[in-house]
Amino acid sequence: MSARTRKHSLTIAGHRTSISLEDAFWEALKERARAKGCSVAELVQEIDRGRGGAGLSSAIRVYLLGVWRGRSAE
Repeated sequence: MSARTRKHSLTIAGHRTSISLEDAFWEALKERARAKGCSVAELVQEIDRGRGGAGLSSAIRVYLLGVWRGRSAE
């Protein structure tokens, strides 16, 4: 997988937005959404609601790190 950051567009809470993620994080995000039985947009919306003041891409990375460490916010 490439470490290159790529922009991905999606709709969350009825608004179009873009996130910049490395391929490895994008794949992990898709895998996590599949495991939870939801779409990527739904998972990003869940992460967005709990991110506080953090940037969305950063919040996604931190969320996925928590999942990897076994500390998901479920």
